[in-house]
Amino acid sequence: MANPSILILPGDGIGPEVMAEVKKIIDWFGAKRGLAFDVSEDLVGGAAYDKYGTPLHDDTMAKAQAVDAVLLGAVGGPKYDKLDFSVKPERGLLRLRKEMDLFSNLRPAQCFDALADFSSLKTDVVAGLDIMIVRELTSGVYFGEPRGIFTEGNERVGINTQRYTESEVARVARSAFELARRRSNKVCSMEKANVMESGILWREVVQKVRDEEYPDVELSHMYADAGAMQLVRWPKQFDVIVTDNLFGDLLSDCAAMLTGSLGMLPSASLGAPMANGRPKALYEPVHGSAPDIAGQGKANPIACILSFAMALRYSFDQGAEADRLEKAVEQVLADGLRTADLMGPEGGKPISTSEMGDAVVAALTKSL
Repeated sequence: MANPSILILPGDGIGPEVMAEVKKIIDWFGAKRGLAFDVSEDLVGGAAYDKYGTPLHDDTMAKAQAVDAVLLGAVGGPKYDKLDFSVKPERGLLRLRKEMDLFSNLRPAQCFDALADFSSLKTDVVAGLDIMIVRELTSGVYFGEPRGIFTEGNERVGINTQRYTESEVARVARSAFELARRRSNKVCSMEKANVMESGILWREVVQKVRDEEYPDVELSHMYADAGAMQLVRWPKQFDVIVTDNLFGDLLSDCAAMLTGSLGMLPSASLGAPMANGRPKALYEPVHGSAPDIAGQGKANPIACILSFAMALRYSFDQGAEADRLEKAVEQVLADGLRTADLMGPEGGKPISTSEMGDAVVAALTKSL
């Protein structure tokens, strides 16, 4: 059988630097664990615009549709700020999400014990935190029609429409319930059913999917504003949170800062299963392109490395190897190794991007 296929899109800014460390990890799994991947590479974002005049070439889009998983670094930078909106680097990422129909966005918020002091919350509140937010990514208020800025009488009015179909809610609910079965079998669905008809539909459909298809999974409902408050009050009460596009955007960023650094946070965007049973999938770190430190060896590659761990788990059914990689990262941090973004007030000398990648590889080797 052919090896699983991965398309790497390093992108802009620090994207190529952090992705170089992921390539080391991929090579290690091939050499030491017999997990060989067919890896190809292409351009996205500003890098693609510089070469092709578009943030995502049609040929690259075709490759993304054909592979088992896409790994993306970051896109954007001030060099491209004055471009027309239609060709800005971010449009390449949005095209990937839209045309691959990646409706389920997985945003983990995991706090490694060695970094518990970096959170703005008390250590006992975040130590050992491991939750997952499942955000619906391709519908809702960001895509609903009508939308735009219109003139009514003597003033302008801005309109965005919150719109969900039953099938759109049901498929992201199934994604959350399937995920919960791999974890602690508990889902909390968040909406605003008290003031929004779309929230009423959301709650009804999620409950129906659970009752008819996932009776073994514990389900609770919470208004999204109360959920935000509970995330900073006692986040460890949650396991999997499922919510819509708008609330997911807000809640996932709130949860991200519980862990102390954006440089630690991976993500996955998943779609429907392909013919081989694997979902359409795009994996990327949450952080941006950080052009202010690009090329200086200061970037933290851990979020990108952990994004590959998510690929091992959700695209390639290699949960034990994903655990191995996550534990290697945890060991490196426990050993006190830090990139610049993780330096505490006590100071010390940070290690470089490549040194962090090498340290994770060394920890993987020690795990054998």
